[in-house]
Amino acid sequence: MIRELLKVVEGVETSDGAGVKLRRIIGGPELNMFDPFLLFDEFGSDNPDDYMAGFPAHPHRGFETVTYMLNGKFKHKDSSGNEGILTDGSVQWMTAGRGVIHSEMPEKTDGLAKGFQLWLNLPKNLKMIDPAYNDIHPDDIPCVLIKQGEVKVISGIFNGVEGPGRPHTGMFYFDIKLNAGGFIEFPVDDLWNTFIYVYSGSANIENRRVYKGQLGLFKDSGMIKFSAEDSSNLRCVVIGGEPLNEPVARGGPFVMNTKAEIMKAFSDYQEGVLTK
Repeated sequence: MIRELLKVVEGVETSDGAGVKLRRIIGGPELNMFDPFLLFDEFGSDNPDDYMAGFPAHPHRGFETVTYMLNGKFKHKDSSGNEGILTDGSVQWMTAGRGVIHSEMPEKTDGLAKGFQLWLNLPKNLKMIDPAYNDIHPDDIPCVLIKQGEVKVISGIFNGVEGPGRPHTGMFYFDIKLNAGGFIEFPVDDLWNTFIYVYSGSANIENRRVYKGQLGLFKDSGMIKFSAEDSSNLRCVVIGGEPLNEPVARGGPFVMNTKAEIMKAFSDYQEGVLTK
């Protein structure tokens, strides 16, 4: 059985940080979350004025962020003394856990900065674990060649090849390129929530289209199968995860299970004990 599309989401143009322009697809008014995914943003511009203000120091607690850079450079630094540079094709996998304060600031390049940020929820029993970083170099992301394209395996397993991302819950993250007219098919665990986001070309899924800038939500059982249009190559990310089925309480940069825990996160931050 092939998974059908449940819904297509357009997302909204907005800004975050110190004014970085982006498209918010999960975490916006049309799709608040898709368990275990709390947020999915695409940022991309060849105008430095759209992103140079970056994301100055800000706190997080209770989830993981996965930042995948297609183009451009961002320097990150955190309250534990970790720092590094995200470059073309690299990934930063940050586990906020009990608390971290970090910044993500662009390095001036030739103009284009493009990528994605995903917020992955942590289960209740892991929300207060120690924070951690995993900076993943492009050379460490395996690329699996298929007959009609390629799959970069950021996390999870594709055709027996495992990606370097190490989530605390069941999930996968693939960046897929299909040549014009090509198709791909692969299994996903039943009941896992899975989505496709098209960032170049368009995808044909059971005679429905998902166009550039759109996110398609799959139903929760069956194989994933889609194809590229005959006239153009397709670039997309396909991401899936096991739902946590737990209460979610949000407060800006904090995601916990209850409102009381959110209030505690804010007080910890204001008192300077968030990261202790």
